[in-house]
Amino acid sequence: DRTMPLARPTGQIPDAAWTSGFREMTEPWKGAVGCLGVAVFFAMTIGIISWQALEQSPEEWVLRGRTGGMLWERRRGALLLRVLPSGRTVAVIAVGGVPATEPPPPRDRCWHDGGQFCYTWEEDAELRLSLEPPPTPATECYGVRWTPLRPDVMLKDCFSMANVSWYGGASIRAQRWPLNSAESHAQPFVSGDFSKNPVGYGPVLERYFLGSTGVTVTVAPDVPLFLSLESNRHFCLETPAGRAAVPLRYLLSSCAGTRCKHPHPTPRLSPSHRSPIWQYYGPAGSAAKIKRGLKSLAKKLKRHHLREGVLALGERCTAILAAAVRPDHVPSERRKRHDSTHAWDPSLIKPLQLSITLSPYTSIASPLFLRSLRDSEVASYWLSLQPRFGGCSVPLLTTWKGRLCARLNVTSKAALSWYLARARHLRQALGATYMVFEGAEGNAFLEQAVPPPAELAGDQYTGVLAAALATLGNATVISAGARSSHLPLFVQMSPLRSDWSHAGLKGVIPSVLHYSLLGYNFFIPDAVGGSLDSDIPGDPELYVRWLQIVTFLPVMAFSTPPWLCCDAWVLNLTRQCIQRHRDFVVPLLIKYSEEWLRLGYPIFRPAWWLSPTDPTAFTIEDEFLIGDEVLVAPITEKGQTWRDIYLPGEGHLWMDTNTAHVFDGGTILRNYSASLAEVPVFVK
Repeated sequence: DRTMPLARPTGQIPDAAWTSGFREMTEPWKGAVGCLGVAVFFAMTIGIISWQALEQSPEEWVLRGRTGGMLWERRRGALLLRVLPSGRTVAVIAVGGVPATEPPPPRDRCWHDGGQFCYTWEEDAELRLSLEPPPTPATECYGVRWTPLRPDVMLKDCFSMANVSWYGGASIRAQRWPLNSAESHAQPFVSGDFSKNPVGYGPVLERYFLGSTGVTVTVAPDVPLFLSLESNRHFCLETPAGRAAVPLRYLLSSCAGTRCKHPHPTPRLSPSHRSPIWQYYGPAGSAAKIKRGLKSLAKKLKRHHLREGVLALGERCTAILAAAVRPDHVPSERRKRHDSTHAWDPSLIKPLQLSITLSPYTSIASPLFLRSLRDSEVASYWLSLQPRFGGCSVPLLTTWKGRLCARLNVTSKAALSWYLARARHLRQALGATYMVFEGAEGNAFLEQAVPPPAELAGDQYTGVLAAALATLGNATVISAGARSSHLPLFVQMSPLRSDWSHAGLKGVIPSVLHYSLLGYNFFIPDAVGGSLDSDIPGDPELYVRWLQIVTFLPVMAFSTPPWLCCDAWVLNLTRQCIQRHRDFVVPLLIKYSEEWLRLGYPIFRPAWWLSPTDPTAFTIEDEFLIGDEVLVAPITEKGQTWRDIYLPGEGHLWMDTNTAHVFDGGTILRNYSASLAEVPVFVK
C-alpha cells in the first residue's frame, strides 16, 4: 500500500474542535483567557507609546529658511529659532494659551507653500509661520501670527532669558541694562508717567526687543499688546482675551551678532539744543517776581563765570508770564497799551536764552476750558466720551500735576492748529528759543479704564502729538517717544531720585543706552543730582558723580546751581565740565549723528558694540561708548574711588585721557583708580 504523506501541521485549531472545546471549558478558564487578552492589549499599547517616545525626535523642523529655521520642541511646547550651519538656538519661545501637551505638527495645512507653516489647535488657536523679506542680506526674518479661535483665549508667548540678554522694549522706573533683572506684571504696553504710576512703563518705548544672540523681536503696531517681565526668566508678549479675536503678530529676525542695522527710521535733520540748561526755581507768585528772579539768576551765573546756556521756565511760570504778556481777559482795545507796559524783554538775560514749557492739558477751572464749554466746543478741542445713544459729548477728565484737567484732542485738526498757533505766539511774545512740551505720554482712556477710539489706541496720541510738534522746528523738546524716533525732537528724560539707586544715579547710564538703542539719541537727561527728593539730604559726592556722567551726554541740565550745593572746588569743576562738553563732546555728537542719519547706528553704544561675542560685555550697565572711539566709565557707587573697567574690542588699544596710559582691548582693568575729581575716559 502506498502510504499518504503526512500533512504539515498548520498550528490552527479546526473550527469544530475550537467551538466544542470552548463550550466544554469551565467559567474560570474563560475568565483567564479574557484577562490574558486584556493584558496583551495593554502591553502592545505601552510598547507603541514607548517606541514613539524613543524613536520620535523631541524637536521637529517646521519651517526652514536659507540660514536657519523654526522648530517645535515637544517637551516644553516651545518654538525654537535656530541658525545654521552652527545649529545654535538663538531664541526659545514658550507658547501659552494653547495645550502644550498636544502632539506637535506635522499636520501642516500650508504644506503646498514651502515658505509657510500652519497648524491649528482645535477650538483654541491657529499658528502661522512664514518667511518674510529681509531688510539686509545678512538677516533672515520669520513672521509669527497667532489667531485665537475663541474670545476667551489669551495668547501669550514668553521669550526665555536663559543664556540670552535682552534689551529694548519699555523704559521702567529703575532702568536696567539688560532687561533680564527687571520685574513687571502684565500690563498694557503703553507709555506712561512715573509720577502717576511708578510701577508702569515709562515715557519712551518701542515694540522692539534685541537679544544678545543676534535675534530681534518686532511687534506689529496695531496689536493691543501687554508686556510682562519676570526677572531672569523671561519676558512675555500677550494679547488680552475679549469679544474680538485679535491676533498676536510679530517678526523674528536673526542676524550674525548684535550690530546689525536697527530698524528704527532716522530723521533727515538732527534736533538742536544749547547747553547747559539752568532750571528756574525762583519766586513764581507773579509775572513781576518771575522777571526779577530770571534777571537775578542771570546775574549770578554771570558772576560765577557761567554766562552761556539756557534759562528754563516750568509750565506754571510760563503760564504766569504768558498771561501777563497777552492775557485773554484784556479787551482788544487795551491790549496795545497793556503790552507796552508788561512786555517781556529777552535782552534782560542775554547772552542766556529762554526755554518755556507747555502741556496738552488745561484745568477745568481755566477760562480756556470754560469758554469751550460755553460755546459747545468741548469735543472739538478736548478728549471726550461719545454717548452711545445720542446726547452731548462728555469731556474725559484726568489729573495733571494735582489738578483735574481736560486733554487736547489731537484727532481734531482745528484743535491741533489752534494749539500750534498758540505755541508759536507764546514763543514769539516771550522771545523763547526753546519750547518743552510735557505730558505727551500715556493713554487717558486706558487710565480711566475706558476703551479708546481706534485712532487713539495704544500710543497713537503720543505719535500724533509728536508729529505735530515737529513742525515747530528742531528746537522743540517732548516728554515722550513712541514710534517718533524719526522726528527732529529732543526727548526729556524722566525725573530721577537724588540717590545712588537704579531709580537715581545708577539708572542714568542704563537709560542712556535704552533711549539710544531705540533711536532716541538726542535727549535731555535729568538735572545733575536728580530732581526727585530722597531720604538723604544734599550729597556733594552724588552731585559730582552725576555731573561727570552728564558731561558726556547731549545736554547738561542743572536744577541746583553748584554754588548752592557744594564747595568752591565743585563750582570750578562744573566750569571745567561745561568746557569739556563744548570742546570735546559736542564735536563727537555731530560726527556720530551723521553716522546715525546714514546707517541708523546709535550714538551712545554699549560695551558689546565692540565685543559682540563676549558674554562679559552683555551685562555691563555702568559704561558707555560715544561712537566707536570714546569709552566713559564713571563711578556710580557711593564712597568709591576705584572700579573695574571693561575695555571692549579685542585687538584695539585704549588710552586713558587722564594719564595717557595705553591698554589692550578685550581686557578688564581691576581696581582702577578714579578720585572724586576724575572720571575714567578712554580714547581708542
